[in-house]
Amino acid sequence: MSRKKTSAQGTSTEVAMVIEDLVAANRILAAQGLFPGYGHVSVRHPEDPTRYFLSRSLAPELVTADDIVEFDLDSVAADSKGFKLYLERFIHGEIYKARPDVQAVVHNHSPTVISFSIGSTPLRPVFHMASFFLDGLPIWDYRDFGLADGALADNPERCRGLAVALADRPAVLMRNHGITVVGPSLPMVVGRSITLEENAEMQSQALARGDEITYLELDEEPLGFTFDRPWDLWKQQVSTEGRSTT
Repeated sequence: MSRKKTSAQGTSTEVAMVIEDLVAANRILAAQGLFPGYGHVSVRHPEDPTRYFLSRSLAPELVTADDIVEFDLDSVAADSKGFKLYLERFIHGEIYKARPDVQAVVHNHSPTVISFSIGSTPLRPVFHMASFFLDGLPIWDYRDFGLADGALADNPERCRGLAVALADRPAVLMRNHGITVVGPSLPMVVGRSITLEENAEMQSQALARGDEITYLELDEEPLGFTFDRPWDLWKQQVSTEGRSTT
């Protein structure tokens, strides 16, 4: 009978590698300007789909492996280590419950993307890298849950509603707040997050010029596209800047 390799601390090598990539994802999104002190990214446990990993409440650029906490899908920490936890951690657990295909989740306050959650113009793909949202993006509206608790998705009820709004799409806009992006891997969810902001910037520039925009038109999203190549570059960049991902 084969056994999983384990680290000196008793963590399997697969889990250790996933945590290393999760730390890198935090650093990459911070370096790309999508996590300016706020935002969070999680990854599903590679050996137990009923659990996921997420940092403690911390500015993403500062995250290390020691800051990673394991949660169940109710977003209860296996061991909080005395850490303060993100208020919006329920976003991750409720989406993992609803979407078995999702292996990683990002929530951020991507500024140009947010602008498309507050007006009447929909965010639509304008270049080939954005083909993953050809069918458009839904909008989750915090006002459906009352105004007393603000615009955060900080409890299970609101986050179940967010997961319903997301449905089978790659991302969901959050009215007056931000965006939540999902994917089958950390490289994919990080790449989608970066691409959404880039696409929003291009679309906004064309709208500001008063242009008649030629939006991306394809029969369907091309198969087999990943962000593996830029992922390797992004990881190297955050490592060589003196912020080791180990």
